[in-house]
Amino acid sequence: MTRVVAQGTFDLLHPGHVHYLEDAAAHGDELHAIVARRPNVTHKPAPVLCARQRRDMVEALDAVDEAHLGDPEDVFVPIERLDPDVIVLGFDQHHDEADIAGALAERGIDCRVERASGREPNYEDELLSSGDIVDRILRERGDGADATSS
Repeated sequence: MTRVVAQGTFDLLHPGHVHYLEDAAAHGDELHAIVARRPNVTHKPAPVLCARQRRDMVEALDAVDEAHLGDPEDVFVPIERLDPDVIVLGFDQHHDEADIAGALAERGIDCRVERASGREPNYEDELLSSGDIVDRILRERGDGADATSS
């Protein structure tokens, strides 16, 4: 059995997240998703939703066999525990495959590092980024606009 790990913030789930996790699941037999804790999200704005809610939402997706919260201090702790055969990075995640592979080797974790494919919007108004969703919310509702409009 091939165990796959995907990891991310997964704030405000959107079709890009679903594509990433489905792509990651296709790399093996069992997909474990690791949801980043707020203190570990330093490369972009902090998540809007709490870690537990994000984990629960990710675990509800068909492609995910089990979702886990990341370690608040060491992002490699859950990877050591899960001992995956493959880690699949999101197509636009800031991580460098060679750096991740090197850190895994230093910890004695023997697994491949792959990169998921990207996904283009299926229609004009489809948003594939949590940041784009937040921007739209602020633009359309941030100034006291009618909360019932859609």
